[in-house]
Amino acid sequence: MNKNFFLTAAVAAIMGFSAIPAMANSVWLDQYGVRNEAGGRQTGINNNMGIYQDGRRNSAIGNQFGRSNTIAIGQNGRRNTAQAHQTGRYNQAGVGQFGSNHNAVVVQDGNGNIAAGVQVGNGCSGNVAQTGSGNVAAFVQTCP
Repeated sequence: MNKNFFLTAAVAAIMGFSAIPAMANSVWLDQYGVRNEAGGRQTGINNNMGIYQDGRRNSAIGNQFGRSNTIAIGQNGRRNTAQAHQTGRYNQAGVGQFGSNHNAVVVQDGNGNIAAGVQVGNGCSGNVAQTGSGNVAAFVQTCP
């Protein structure tokens, strides 16, 4: 009886542990400078995020509602702001921003949307809004 109970408990534990990664959401954050802010929310399954901020006073927000969505962001200089909001399934995002004083907003609602980014210099602003399925976008800017 004890042997069967132990075996059943071990099998249940293994099944429980193996089910967790398939439904798990992921978040990665790196912030090196001072007064950087990052936040967000994930609801659903298999969502990923990223967010990396190197300089000072950068702000990043990522929200994911659905499943199998990906956000990245980036930023490097100072006073950059990036937001990515995803609803639905299989949305991708991006951003980038390397200089200072950039603003980027990506809003995705639907299935199979892809957006990108990059901004480089100083003071660029890029906004992408995607609704529906099968959308693709890209913005590359080198503002003064």
